[in-house]
Amino acid sequence: MAGTDEDAVAAADDALYVLTAVLLTPAKFPSALGDDYPEACAALGLPPLADGYGLVLGQDGEGARWTVVIDDVSLVAVAIASWDCGMEYDLSPGERTVVAALPGWPLAVAVAAPGVPAPHDPAADLADGPALSPPDTSTWGPAQRRLGADEIALQWALWREQIDDAEFARPQEGAAAAAGAADGSGARGDGTGPADTADRADGADGADRADGPQEAGKGTTQGHSGIRRVLAEVRAYVEAPPPLGRVRSSFAPGDARTLRADGPGWSLVARTDDIAFVLLDEVPGEVLPVGRGPELPGLLEALDKMAVRPL
Repeated sequence: MAGTDEDAVAAADDALYVLTAVLLTPAKFPSALGDDYPEACAALGLPPLADGYGLVLGQDGEGARWTVVIDDVSLVAVAIASWDCGMEYDLSPGERTVVAALPGWPLAVAVAAPGVPAPHDPAADLADGPALSPPDTSTWGPAQRRLGADEIALQWALWREQIDDAEFARPQEGAAAAAGAADGSGARGDGTGPADTADRADGADGADRADGPQEAGKGTTQGHSGIRRVLAEVRAYVEAPPPLGRVRSSFAPGDARTLRADGPGWSLVARTDDIAFVLLDEVPGEVLPVGRGPELPGLLEALDKMAVRPL
């Protein structure tokens, strides 16, 4: 990687036109890069430092894409907060804060610097290896599934209003409850992003039939078995903490918290005072709501206690 090449650092630092910046910390990292913080760092060839990094994405005077990694996390956090409020902020990292200058961008950037050539990868002689590029999100897979979970967390109210609590099944008794057996239905998306609500489960005990907000379709067996698998793996996280960043807790209205958990082939988004949504690699484009039930509240409370929180 170019992080060890002084020429690359100098090239990126020389008249870098900053386009955007993101945090790469245990509590907040680009989820498209991985299920947890160490995995996201590994995608950039960086060691998972406890305090994390700030990623500054921009172009040099020739228009080449560069990702400048700095260790001044607070500087990037202030810049992002200012931009989010519509305020101007000149993000100019000091040379001593630069950890690495990596060719390319690990995330899609929709804007370009004015007055320079169109964005392109740096010349080969300035990079030690291939340029970074955004994960493929053209088809359903881990990156798109995680981005879908991001969107649900961001637009919780919009997704939550599609769910009628009365349609969740009551906790079942006996063998049916133990097996979580249920019939379900939902609406399937187009496979390119998180789609309409689908199979519904009541806590960890089962699911029932419920129409999605648009076209209703027969639910999938994989959806219900997948939900049971996800809940089992989430419980395991409470007993044996997973890699840093697999479970994160962030602000929510009132006294609630928004929880985000990821694992092999799945993502979960929940509010500690409400329900949860599950997305699965094996069920493309579907969002699977999980009702409160008797077990979910305690599980979410336990997750929140062990989750990573922003400083």
